[in-house]
Order: sequence, then C-alpha cells, then structure tokens
Amino acid sequence: MQRYLLLLGAVLLAQFATAQTTPAPGFATLPGSTTQYQLFRRDAAGRYAPRALAPAGDAPYASRAGQVLLGYIEYRTDRDSVLMSSRKLRPEPVPVGLAPTPKRGSIEEAMGLLLPGDSAVFRFNADTAFAQMRQPVPPFIKSAGNALRLTVAAKELVTMEQMQARQQAMMAEQQRTAKTRAVKQVAEDDAKIQAYLKGKQLTAQAKKTAGGTWYVITKRGTGVVPKPGQTVSVKYRGTVLETGKEFDSTAKHGDTPFDFVLGQGQVIQGWDQGIAALPKGSKATLYIPSALGYGERGAGGDIPPNANLSFDVELVDVKGVATPQATPAAKAATKAPVKKAATGAKKAPAKKAPVKKK
Repeated sequence: MQRYLLLLGAVLLAQFATAQTTPAPGFATLPGSTTQYQLFRRDAAGRYAPRALAPAGDAPYASRAGQVLLGYIEYRTDRDSVLMSSRKLRPEPVPVGLAPTPKRGSIEEAMGLLLPGDSAVFRFNADTAFAQMRQPVPPFIKSAGNALRLTVAAKELVTMEQMQARQQAMMAEQQRTAKTRAVKQVAEDDAKIQAYLKGKQLTAQAKKTAGGTWYVITKRGTGVVPKPGQTVSVKYRGTVLETGKEFDSTAKHGDTPFDFVLGQGQVIQGWDQGIAALPKGSKATLYIPSALGYGERGAGGDIPPNANLSFDVELVDVKGVATPQATPAAKAATKAPVKKAATGAKKAPAKKAPVKKK
C-alpha cells in the first residue's frame, strides 16, 4: 500500500486525472475542466462555510500567476478513508506553484481556486490516475468508489522569490544543525571508543590516525606500507562495537580477500585511514567512529544509525604503483562518509568492488 501511495502522490502533484468523471453529490465541475470541487471559506468565528466559485471577472489565476500557494494536503478514498496526510509527513505546508495557464485537471488549476483561509475537496477518477503510473487501481481504492479525493487547506500565498528565500534559509539552518550534530557525535564516538579501549586494557597499544580512526596492531607485518592508488587485499571481520554483533566477514564470502584501491573512496573512510597505517602482512583491529563508517543512516538492519564499528583485519597483499594524484580524491571522499556496500556483501565496507569468486 505504501508503494502505491508514494507513486500516486508523485503523479497527482504533477497532474490530476484528465478523464471525465461524473460529479458526485455535493460536487461541482470547474467549467471547461474535469476538476470536481467543493469550496469552503473560514469566517470570523473560525468556522468553515461553503462558498461559490469566484466569478470570471475575479481572475482567479491571473492575479496569482507565478506565486506559490502553501497548504496542507490529504489524499482520501471516495469513502473518506485517509491515504496520506502531509501534516504527518512534514510540519510545514506543501508549496504548489501557480502557473499563468495551468493544465486542465491539474493540481495547479485546483489550487488556483484558493486563497489563504480557503479549503477545498477535489475529486478525480482513480482509473486515469493509476493508468498514468501504468499500475492497476489497488483493490481497496476500487472497492471504496474507484475515485480519489484531495483535501486542501490553504494557508499562505507567497511570491516565488519569497519561497526561494525561505528554502535557502531552511537549507542553511539544516546545514548548521547537521554540523553541530556532527561535531557532537564525533566527540561522543571518540569518548566511547577510548572508554572501550581502556576497558580492554588496550590504551597503551592503540593509535589514532589524523582522520580519527583508532587502530591496534596485533601482528606487525614486515612488508611495505600501502600508498594511495595501490590495490590492497584485506581479510576482515566486522562487528558493531557497542554490541559485538558481527555483520560481515570474508569468511562469509569463501574467505577470499577483499580488494580495493586505497585512498579512492571505494570504502568507508575508516578503512581508507586504518589500512593505510598497516605494513603488508599486518593483523590489526580498526575502531571506526560512526562518522567514518555508515553515519546517521546506518546500513540495513545489522548496522544501526551512529554505530561505532570494529574490524579485525589482515593486510594480505599490496599491489600496483602509488599515484600521487589520488590524494585529492581521498579528500573528496571525506565529504560523503556513508558508502554503499558491495554487491553480494551488503555490510562490507566496500562501495563498488564485487566479491571475488574462487
């Protein structure tokens, strides 16, 4: 059902059904259109009362062309069961731009009938709406009258410039909030990792990379230390630090070492940092703060949001020639701490490299 509603919302925000639908009792049809409507206006006492369509001389579209109407939207079945409410998805009203000549039967045409303080119910044919998505009408909608209703409460009318300024201000505030949250999370993660190391009596052996990844070498190799641009082969076992729960390992993939190019952002940042500190042949444990792992989103059901990670790793091989120009790419990767897992290894730290076959 959720999939249908997401698709439906996307289609209806772009265009209403264009097929003729017989008006339901209590609905009128906009002249020259297929939009069925019921219009209401809030009086001084705060009560809504039916209102008539504005006369032609009122120019309901021209006077508002190029502006943005903000309102709360609900999709309902023809029997009034709520399918989606914008209030529950976001606290702010939904913006809808009003074009000079809106397409007949479109949401812009319907919203153009309203001013702040107005509300309305619009009705349209379900067959046509779902045909635009190349989807059959869900049985629960067909059995509820085979029509859909859109309820709108108009709150504010603003210019496009005002709307853009609001959006820019909102994005700037979100960025400030995210930055503050990230700084706080980094401090909390580092404190948790240090407490863990202290509890395991590993403080003396533990080292920290410049980027923030902790590591403890349990067996120091005698080979070269890999450089950015070289291909490294690594065996690993990954666990969530706080719970000790394993989420992936090379043992689950035939014990075949995982290959990736160091410093290219092909893996989570904690791996790029930690593996770069190990000589070939080394075994170590990497302690990776959440921001250098899978961040606020986590990864699937095994790695929760803001999870610190522990990886037991073995640097099996180092191949290829270092490429000095790879350094900028590594820096760019710091802007995107969350990396997708490899195909066939959902929780592995890799972004693109597939699991090798024997």
